[in-house]
Amino acid sequence: MKKKARRNNMVIAQSGGPSMVINASLMGAVMAAQEYHKEGKIGKILGARHGVEGMLKGDFIDLTRLSAKKAEEIAATPSSALGSCRHKPDAADCRRIFEEFKKRDVGYFFYIGGNDSADAARIVAEEAEKEGYPLVAYHIPKTIDNDLRSCDHTPGYGSAARFVASALIGDDLDNRALGGVKIDVIMGRDAGFLTAASALARTRPDDGPHLIYLPETVFTEDKFVKDVKAVMKKLGRCVVAVSEGIRGKDGVPIGATLGSGEKDSHGNIQMSGSGALGDHLAGILKAKAGVKRVRADTFGYLQRSFPAMQSETDVHEAKCAGQVAVFCAMEAAGGADDMPLKGTIGIQRRKGKKYDVEYAAMPIQNAAKFTRSVPKEFIAKSGNDVTKAFIDYARPLVGALPKTAVL
Repeated sequence: MKKKARRNNMVIAQSGGPSMVINASLMGAVMAAQEYHKEGKIGKILGARHGVEGMLKGDFIDLTRLSAKKAEEIAATPSSALGSCRHKPDAADCRRIFEEFKKRDVGYFFYIGGNDSADAARIVAEEAEKEGYPLVAYHIPKTIDNDLRSCDHTPGYGSAARFVASALIGDDLDNRALGGVKIDVIMGRDAGFLTAASALARTRPDDGPHLIYLPETVFTEDKFVKDVKAVMKKLGRCVVAVSEGIRGKDGVPIGATLGSGEKDSHGNIQMSGSGALGDHLAGILKAKAGVKRVRADTFGYLQRSFPAMQSETDVHEAKCAGQVAVFCAMEAAGGADDMPLKGTIGIQRRKGKKYDVEYAAMPIQNAAKFTRSVPKEFIAKSGNDVTKAFIDYARPLVGALPKTAVL
């Protein structure tokens, strides 16, 4: 009996929060797929608009003949070119997705995103398996939170960290001019990697941020007030970097108790769109620390898609992650034992003094659902700073930062 040909069209989509380099992953995968298309191994290359939502609606764009020039321009552009979503598919959604895939002879599915996106891709892949639908599904890592357990670091983090560090350089200069306390609230619901990157802003002994608070340490008002008073006494001013997810002894994020309680389809409480935490912390200092001038900013979504702020390392690795995902998916379809049919791309740092990474296909479960935290060795024992080990970890991901001078 003649062996039935594998469905050979592909769908690629973006999910979760945008980043400065998610389009580099998209175009890395598309350009790699175009090479397989020339060989007749991949048919049409379809981009689903707004992730799962576009798949459910049959809203696809044909990227098969996208020009190299346009692809390079898109790869250098922040945010999600295909649009994004936070829709978590259920079994009924998956059956509708398969129907859309069947209509288009789709056998390859690539989903770019964080752990929630990896979990969505896992659900689709597992439901396809139950239905006997031949689908190779690969998750391509992306998250500015840097919290995927499958990666040493994730595409999107280096560029967002570069934005944070650059912003803190400017904020520290502003604080030097006017004094008082400046509080910057930075993204990071459960992991403080992005807030920790603010430490890269320091080049002089008195540079801010002078205090850094992460979700991985217990935050108390009394210690916060004491810490700020100590810095004010020493320097006469204070710059504070705070993760949006800082939490008290009960483990509940303080910001979650101040907002509307709105949740997305994955159960994540909305915190980034509000300045409530910054206002709350400023109020504490005005009331208990005797500081007259206290200001607070919430960086929010500015960290994700700011143009001209991409880290060169981040762009390169994001594009490579997309390329490797297509290569591994094709190897898996060809029967390679070491390539999972349901996979994710892990990025691991090679040992040695010179910074270098390697990419590897892993089971998709390695990236799905669960997250990692900032390691203890990266957090100062004082609970209000980071260690040199973190600086050494983050610096090659961020790259060169603006140089400044003071009188």
